[in-house]
Amino acid sequence: MCGIIARIGHGDAAETLLSGLENLEYRGYDSAGIAVQNGSGVKVHKCSGEVDDLKSSLESQPHGNMGIGHTRWSTHGPPTDANAHPHTDTAGDVAVVHNGVIDNYDELRAELQAKGHEFESDTDTEVIPHLIDEYRTETGDSEEAVRRAVETLEGSYAIAAIVDGEEAVYAARKGSPLVLGLDDEEWFLASDVPAFLDHTDEVIYLEDGDIVVLDPDSYRITDLEGTPLDRSTDTVDWDPEDAGKGEYDHYMLKEINNQPTSLSNTIEGRIDDGDVALEELPAGTFEDVETVQFVACGTSYHAAMYGANLLRSAGISTEVVRASEYTSMSGPVDEGTLVVAVTQSGETADTLEAVREATARGARSLAVTNVVGSTAAREADDAIYIRAGPEVGVAATKTFSSQAVTLALLTQRLAADVPTATPAEDRETMLEELKELPEHVERVLETTDAESLARDTVDSKSYFFIGNGLGHSVALEGALKFKEITYEHAEGFAAGELKHGPLALVTDETPVFAVATGSGDGKTKTNAIEAQTRGAPIVAVSPDDHPLTDVAEVHLSIPDTHPVWAGLLANVQLQLVSYHAADLLERPIDKPRNLAKSVTVE
Repeated sequence: MCGIIARIGHGDAAETLLSGLENLEYRGYDSAGIAVQNGSGVKVHKCSGEVDDLKSSLESQPHGNMGIGHTRWSTHGPPTDANAHPHTDTAGDVAVVHNGVIDNYDELRAELQAKGHEFESDTDTEVIPHLIDEYRTETGDSEEAVRRAVETLEGSYAIAAIVDGEEAVYAARKGSPLVLGLDDEEWFLASDVPAFLDHTDEVIYLEDGDIVVLDPDSYRITDLEGTPLDRSTDTVDWDPEDAGKGEYDHYMLKEINNQPTSLSNTIEGRIDDGDVALEELPAGTFEDVETVQFVACGTSYHAAMYGANLLRSAGISTEVVRASEYTSMSGPVDEGTLVVAVTQSGETADTLEAVREATARGARSLAVTNVVGSTAAREADDAIYIRAGPEVGVAATKTFSSQAVTLALLTQRLAADVPTATPAEDRETMLEELKELPEHVERVLETTDAESLARDTVDSKSYFFIGNGLGHSVALEGALKFKEITYEHAEGFAAGELKHGPLALVTDETPVFAVATGSGDGKTKTNAIEAQTRGAPIVAVSPDDHPLTDVAEVHLSIPDTHPVWAGLLANVQLQLVSYHAADLLERPIDKPRNLAKSVTVE
């Protein structure tokens, strides 16, 4: 959702704030702004548009050793200059940036207006600086005013605030991510680590209810009552270069091409003598598990489908539930239930709520995430990390591959632990083939014809993606990626479902991408032929010698490998097709309209 950056220390803050916003622009890009405190007032600069628009609007760089910044993804009110953050109180003495949703803002706004406060925006955020101002008037203490303000708020928030004449940044979080960065001469606050990764890799992941006060030489963390808290410091193992585009035109293309490395990191140390070796989850961890529920959203949901398919093959009772529907759609939950929350950021609001609901019903929980110290990792009973490194492009690419591999390894641990399960007979072969997956992805990247195919099909009216078994989740992910960044109509189907309705939409302007994994591909071929007889051009995404290539007009080749991994190679080809089609259409690939990288509000 929105991106927050704050900095305090020695020397000017503005350049750091602006570069931090550029690093966070994947979280929101409807509008942007900064506020700097320099001893002669709080200076706010903001505008609708992207961070580059903000930088262009600055006649000169504002001076001051402390400040806050924000890049917005609109919830309350359209993306206008007035609705851009930071927001201030009536006098302009208090400036605030906020990520989240304030549920009781209408009520608070009315109460504050009755007391003479004047509002200039449509946002829920604007009540916060007015509340702080109101309580400062009552108490004469800004820190106490911040505490009282956040106690008044209902909903979710990560907040950073500065006050005229005070050498301090005040912050608080509840339900929205906020991380503290520690350096020798400056402190940072941000929604995500890449905001300040160029400056420090020492971080503290703040927790719900934390209040933070930073001054140029120290920081304090307390609870809402003012009791000091001792939060552990972590070292982030991401390279700052991983958060930049490097030689690539787009983050998405860089992250697609980074998959051999990210997958190597995912796999490293997790296969030993033909068996799964998960340091976080040793043998016997799941011996009491009877059923498994996966909860996830978007791309993570498709990765969860991948894992669930493998678990069912092992004879373990499994369901996949969209996190937003968990309360009403999940099956029975008890102490024998393992709920696996799949979330790249570890901050996805719907997924976190599903985990909390499952925990309340007695289930055990496991987070599969990319971010050490994230809320999901802290709140779940156990956590396993996908180790994909930072992903900036809004459309997930390398994290899907790493999620799917991590879940595949997890399913083998479960199959070995659960007494009623049946581990795969060819598990040793499957794991040996997994070691070759990074090299196979590299070969796809070096030999792909995706750009040529995109050029030939870019004027089509619709795009269908079909697959069976593991290929079904890849087809769904391929369609999602295509619609996310091209804005063209694309749908994914289980291969056998094409003739149960969707075939009515097939014409000679509807390319059908048929995903083959080497297991259960008969239905995929049959339905591809049926679409072909209606005029649809067929694109086979398969190994060279697969029977599907006999009926396809175009072939996107993948190396021969175990069926469990073939779908992930096909997925790389589909990512590249989506990327090149979006590039030809001149779409904003890294920041598709209406979307944000991490959905931290429900």
